[in-house]
Amino acid sequence: MSAKKDDGWLYVISNKRKLVDFNFKEIWQYRDLLFLFVKRDIITLYKQTILGPLWYLIQPLFTALIFTLIFNNLGSIKTDGIPPFLFNLAGITAWNYFKDCLTNTSSTFTKNQNIFGKVYFPRVILPMSVTISNLLKFGIQLLIFIGFYCYYLFLGIDLNLNSNLVLFPLYVIVMGMLGLGLGMILSSLTTKYRDLTVLLTFAVQLLMYVSAVPYPMSEAKAKFPPLVAQLVEFNPMSQVIEGFRYILLNTGDFDLGRFLYTVVISVLLFLLGLIIFNRTEKSFIDTV
Repeated sequence: MSAKKDDGWLYVISNKRKLVDFNFKEIWQYRDLLFLFVKRDIITLYKQTILGPLWYLIQPLFTALIFTLIFNNLGSIKTDGIPPFLFNLAGITAWNYFKDCLTNTSSTFTKNQNIFGKVYFPRVILPMSVTISNLLKFGIQLLIFIGFYCYYLFLGIDLNLNSNLVLFPLYVIVMGMLGLGLGMILSSLTTKYRDLTVLLTFAVQLLMYVSAVPYPMSEAKAKFPPLVAQLVEFNPMSQVIEGFRYILLNTGDFDLGRFLYTVVISVLLFLLGLIIFNRTEKSFIDTV
């Protein structure tokens, strides 16, 4: 949508787009719609459920408990002196935000085809609204983590925040960009290949186990075969999870080179997702 002054029209809607088109001005003009979609996502997520928003609390707590019983108690995975439950809760909190951004944006076209076929608005608003609304869930689960962090401090457990805590907002942005970029790519592919929606659940579960969520990076290097260990090490989400634990629990290690590598990969995936998303929106209504 571009402004035209010489022919009397305020706006002209055209399918001609730049290779990378992320019109901040246009998105700002539709900010009310963006907030409306965010509100819709928050309200309707657990509507007509018995426990409602309590699922925000139940899911990470039960997952952390299961990880502690299976990986730490039965599997004897060490957590470098950090209480295993708190260690797992930190990884799950970070992973859930990425996972929700990825899975919820991956069905953007198929879920909203009726809206897209009736009215114009910047289509990228919908995946953006999912990423923003998931920040609320992430914030609630982060508060749960802080609550257990204070509880273990009260018990006398030696816990220290890292001086790199200032990087925390950047880690959140990186997680959002990774989830949003991959989600836009998958949402574009699912307009033609519906099988991907079936495979996504399995793929996300598999990705979690190679993203150092239930174990530290040091255990992966020590116990995994070299090829698998390298796969875990160069997985961008592994670096995010490891960095998340490093700044909150002062465990693991931080490498500036790997951090910059993760930032570059997240930006590239976001740009690639935006390119594919913009190209797909021109003709997807004919294929869904």
